[in-house]
Amino acid sequence: MKLIYTHENRLLVELAKSRLEVAGIKTRLKNEYAQGATGELAPNQVWPELWLERDRDLERARQVLAEAEAEVDSNSWFCQACGEDNGAAFDYCWQCGEPKPAGAD
Repeated sequence: MKLIYTHENRLLVELAKSRLEVAGIKTRLKNEYAQGATGELAPNQVWPELWLERDRDLERARQVLAEAEAEVDSNSWFCQACGEDNGAAFDYCWQCGEPKPAGAD
């Protein structure tokens, strides 16, 4: 088994797991419930981890996750008022509240 992804935000790890499973890549989640040990262990040691069940899927898994990240980055927009970079899910600038400009979809 190979570690493919880890992050302090469990939601992002679950999203990566979902993307890989849709692509037919089998994964296993570890440290799902380890955050209760925070303080006893270093913070990054209790982050959820996503592992590949088959080592041969490593390159394909990296490609799937890279494509997903590029898709998210390509849909972001910059606020005209404050210049903040906002993710595609935001209809208003998270920094100043300015609405997303028309055509920024």
